[in-house]
Amino acid sequence: MPIAQALVTRYFQLIVSRQFAEAERELERVKQKMQRTEWNRGYFRALYGMYLSRKNNADDYAFFNKVDLSDKVALNNYRKEFLLHMGNGLHGDFDRGYFSAWADCMRIISRMNIAAPEKPAAEQGKQKNIETTRNDRSQATIANFLQETSKVEKAVEEENKSIGK
Repeated sequence: MPIAQALVTRYFQLIVSRQFAEAERELERVKQKMQRTEWNRGYFRALYGMYLSRKNNADDYAFFNKVDLSDKVALNNYRKEFLLHMGNGLHGDFDRGYFSAWADCMRIISRMNIAAPEKPAAEQGKQKNIETTRNDRSQATIANFLQETSKVEKAVEEENKSIGK
């Protein structure tokens, strides 16, 4: 690969740590050192797309925002899948460069020590609130009623099994 791995590794580290100004400068350095080929164009487009999706954290459909960066097994599985696409002769040079960038990204991130995201303290010890109707706060919704009813039915079934009915 004609792209300097040190620049790309640094770029991925900056993207993961959300240092976007420095990542943009690093991306520009990568672009300047690239030769003008279809493969490199696909590789660069993937890098730029990673930058945009990581910067815009609100997109729930973007791959980068959905992947757990601390799950090394999943990252290695994604890498293998990207490598399969990269090696597929049916894809053009642009696509192979694109998938190569993603494979490199997964390889580099899997070697980084990234802590698992913690749930907010409010979610950890919080019990599930009962949803109520808007007009009458003492009135539970049908969904809550059915959920509670199914719990009671399961408990009754288990009790009947234990006493031999």
